[in-house]
Amino acid sequence: MSLKKYIDRIRPAFGKDGKLHAFRSVFDGFETFLYVPNATSQTGTNIHDSIDSKRIMSIVVIALLPALLFGMYNVGYQNYLVAGKLADASFWSIFAFGLAAVLPKVIVSYIVGLGIEFAWAQWKGEEIQEGYLVSGIIIPLIIPINCPIWMLVIAIAFAVIFGKEIFGGTGMNIFNVALIARAFLFFAYPQKMSGDAVWIANESILGLGNTLPDGFTAATPLGMIAQGVNIPYSISDMIWGFIPGSIGETSVIAIGIGAVILLFTGIASWRTMLSVILGGALTAFIFSSIGTTPIAWYEHLVLGGFAFGAVFMATDPVTSARTETGKYIYGFLIGMIAIIIRVMNPGYPEGMMLAILLMNMLAPLIDYYVVQSNISKRMKRLTAKK
Repeated sequence: MSLKKYIDRIRPAFGKDGKLHAFRSVFDGFETFLYVPNATSQTGTNIHDSIDSKRIMSIVVIALLPALLFGMYNVGYQNYLVAGKLADASFWSIFAFGLAAVLPKVIVSYIVGLGIEFAWAQWKGEEIQEGYLVSGIIIPLIIPINCPIWMLVIAIAFAVIFGKEIFGGTGMNIFNVALIARAFLFFAYPQKMSGDAVWIANESILGLGNTLPDGFTAATPLGMIAQGVNIPYSISDMIWGFIPGSIGETSVIAIGIGAVILLFTGIASWRTMLSVILGGALTAFIFSSIGTTPIAWYEHLVLGGFAFGAVFMATDPVTSARTETGKYIYGFLIGMIAIIIRVMNPGYPEGMMLAILLMNMLAPLIDYYVVQSNISKRMKRLTAKK
């Protein structure tokens, strides 16, 4: 309550005629993050919800925490495993190594992304938008651990400015901002986004780990498959996530916990999630049946970024289809295209990133035809009654 009183006391200084009016948007951003605004609309017809967009974004961040925490542990686990020191390492030393490796990327992501958001809002004289609360944590989770900080800064700046703000800000962007950052890195710096040595932290961090041996390799399972190498991981390893990969994408269980949170709170669409899985499963089953892919159809669903993409990025309410029927079509095509890219183009063994970005572009078209189909059916019923 004392914090609320303090905010109320200093609010006039940030008003139109206050001495700190130039920082009005910054003040508003912090105030609305801490407390739900009590301002109401004075004109027009409005529908008010019990939860605002900042609270929605906060729930998504909470849903991402299991993947983040496991990702930190897995970074340390993979380092100690490759260094041959796993048997002598404790849980906390493994986690501490991953924490020291991952946390700087998360901090930099928020500093750069929110810094641009704040500066843009000040320049435009608008309220600070909350969309980057989620993108800020997703971006570090979908990149390799060895992605340099300077490279991450460039990708975030590009994604926020050209993938979001230039379209009008939160709610107006047509592409998922986090995937724009990953796509920028993938095509601008491919040597840092693929290969055998980018998935394991390759040097001692804060004295918590051991420098890896020269010439170590740690390709992801999908990378191994693309190279025609049999993967040495069990289905249990794939589901738990003890495999090389992007920081937050390896553990299906951690991602599943996040999915339960999103579905229980009604934040994400189960239609989109389910249809992505069905589209991917059916396509993988067909390829597996004709011998085009060397792994079982269900292994495609637990490898790479398939599960993470289905739960946290395909369900993005801004860039996905919005009609109920459209969500089924949108999700099914994402799952199908992701597996097709994986199997048919070894140069892109992941597939999920390109599939979601492609369907982001087509989502408005899907919604348009769904709406037009509904209108046509109603017109026919009306004509039949006459």
